[in-house]
Amino acid sequence: MASGGYGDASQKIDYVFKVVLIGDSAVGKSQILARFARNEFSLDSKATIGVEFQTRTLVIQHKSVKAQIWDTAGQERYRAVTSAYYRGAVGAMLRAVSTEDAKEFSQKEGLFFLETSALEATNVETAFLTVLTEIFNIVNKKNLVAGEDQSNGNPASLTGKKIIIPGPAQVIPEKNRMCCKSS
Repeated sequence: MASGGYGDASQKIDYVFKVVLIGDSAVGKSQILARFARNEFSLDSKATIGVEFQTRTLVIQHKSVKAQIWDTAGQERYRAVTSAYYRGAVGAMLRAVSTEDAKEFSQKEGLFFLETSALEATNVETAFLTVLTEIFNIVNKKNLVAGEDQSNGNPASLTGKKIIIPGPAQVIPEKNRMCCKSS
C-alpha cells in the first residue's frame, strides 16, 4: 500500500496533496500533526496562532507523494484566517467527536472513520495513509479518464462535495422548560 520515512530531499515529487485538520481549540490537532510529521508528542504544547503546516513525503503505489498537512488555530477569533486555509485542500480530518456521533456521521456521508491517539501513537499513521491513498486513487482515476478523452479539453480536477458538520447539540436550560408549569 504505502511506505515512506521522514523525508528524502533528493527524490522527485510526483504529487503534492494538501490536507487540512479541522477542530475546536485544544482537541489535539497540532499533536496529531507532530506525531505524523516528526513522530513527536509534547504534553506542554502551546496553542496554535493562525495557520501552520508540516510536510512529509511518502511513497504510494511507487509514486512520491508530498503530504502538506495544515493545522489551524481552533479559537473563534481566527475564523477569518481559516476560509483561505481550505483553498486547494484535497482532504480533511475532523475535530474531536464522540465515537458514536463520528461513526454515524461518517456512515451517512460515506466518509472514512478511524479513531486516533497522538499520545499513544495509535492509528495516526494509518489515518493519514488511508486519507492520502484515497486521494491518490481518486486523482489517478481522474488522470486516466482525462488521458483517454482529451476532446473536452478539461484538465483532471478534484471536485469536492459540500458536507455540513453538525455543531454541538443544543442544550435547553432547565428553567425554560419549567416556564409554563401550572400550579
